[in-house]
Amino acid sequence: MVILDGSPLRISDVVAVARDGDQVEISDTARSLMQQSARAIADMDAGNTIAYGVTTGFGALADKAIAPADRATLQRALVLSHAAGAGSPLDSEVVRGLMLLRARTLCTGHSGVRAAVPEALVALINAGIVPWIPNHGSLGASGDLAPLAHAACVALGEGDVVAESGREPAADALKRAGLTPLSIGPKEGLALINGTDAMAAVLSLASADLGNLLVAADCTAAMSIEALLGTVAVFDERVVALRPATGQATSAANIRLLLRDSAIVASHRDSHHAVQDAYSLRCAPQVHGAARDLAGFARTTVENELASVVDNPVVIDGDHLVSNGNFHGQALAYAADCMALICADIAAIAERRIDRLLDPARSRGLPAFLVREPGLNSGLMIAQYTAAALVAALRHAATPLSVQSASTSAGQEDHVSMGYEAALRTRESVDRLRAVLAVEYLCASQALDLRAPQRPAPATTSLLAALRSRVAFLDADRMLAPDIEAASQLLRTTTWRDAVEGLQ
Repeated sequence: MVILDGSPLRISDVVAVARDGDQVEISDTARSLMQQSARAIADMDAGNTIAYGVTTGFGALADKAIAPADRATLQRALVLSHAAGAGSPLDSEVVRGLMLLRARTLCTGHSGVRAAVPEALVALINAGIVPWIPNHGSLGASGDLAPLAHAACVALGEGDVVAESGREPAADALKRAGLTPLSIGPKEGLALINGTDAMAAVLSLASADLGNLLVAADCTAAMSIEALLGTVAVFDERVVALRPATGQATSAANIRLLLRDSAIVASHRDSHHAVQDAYSLRCAPQVHGAARDLAGFARTTVENELASVVDNPVVIDGDHLVSNGNFHGQALAYAADCMALICADIAAIAERRIDRLLDPARSRGLPAFLVREPGLNSGLMIAQYTAAALVAALRHAATPLSVQSASTSAGQEDHVSMGYEAALRTRESVDRLRAVLAVEYLCASQALDLRAPQRPAPATTSLLAALRSRVAFLDADRMLAPDIEAASQLLRTTTWRDAVEGLQ
């Protein structure tokens, strides 16, 4: 159960509700906060105070006064008109996440809405109702207007929801769940759509996944280093400490842990065959560590958003309405682009290790393409092609979107972040990185098996066993796509991490 009481959420809270299906509850503290600010909005409405989004139009129409009799209609019309997305539906976990985050901001008591408004969103989450939200339409400024409007429409009994058949009318789903459509009052339509919640939800999930994959990258790198008879001297703690970089130290510590007590490493410890390994082996902690440090910045940026009140205008001091720009998603756009860069480069260095494992001229005694009868068999040859193709796509996706502003709303919204599109693209980049690491996991595991009777380290042996529980040793050619998918699915779980204690 995740409790909304106005305090910050954590990325783990978003994952718990969005992905794991945890329920949500609004606290009495939050209800009290909302009651006070809702009363302030009601007073402004009754007194015909000039207040943006309460007694006026929106955006470039902010100078248009709205008659009292039309204000409820205005709020509903706002939600309906902004549900203007296009494309295939957002993943259900993203939709659950964005509804949680919108409800959380409303529960801080700065939006001027009644408790009934976030309660309607929480009811959808707890009933398992997922609004059908097209995945394009937000500029990442003025909030994620279109995605949030599609979610709000469902709370109002409009629009569609995700169903086994594809989609069904929201009104039918609400009726079946025993829920009454929400009726909204002054400012409440605006409060439902004016937040960065879609991009924050996407990046919360992407950040959690990327953090796990950076650990996986250390694991697959260690297995490749071991299989390629690489030296471990470069990972010595004293050497690594000469550069005071936290991420590098952590990655190096992981690799030392993974290769501890390796019989394969011990077998060539005094050999001069490798005074210096290739960069993709020797510099793995430097590259992986830099990625960790940058991912830490991105994660902090996302967590700041989960602690923020993102709405416009906001009620402060209980009764004072102030227009602001906290809905602007530039920080999240930068974070998304940073994570896309990380995905591209971690995949690139992993693909170089894959290529080295498969090449008999550089693999130090391993058979060509990691199969016992090369020529008759192609082995894992084309798996590297797949990794290389994914790296090309990842590099293209690393082109920044956070600088691609466009002027909208008749020039009123003349700088936008494109953070939502950047976040969606980064989510896809994380999936592509997982696939590349899955290929390295397959290749390194095959190579370690081929080193028998030499024994890998206890830790890499455990990682090898985790993969072999899903993917058999490649003794002759077979379809490789199921193997890649099985390895990718393994990396989505915690099973591989559970195999080795102490990874950071």
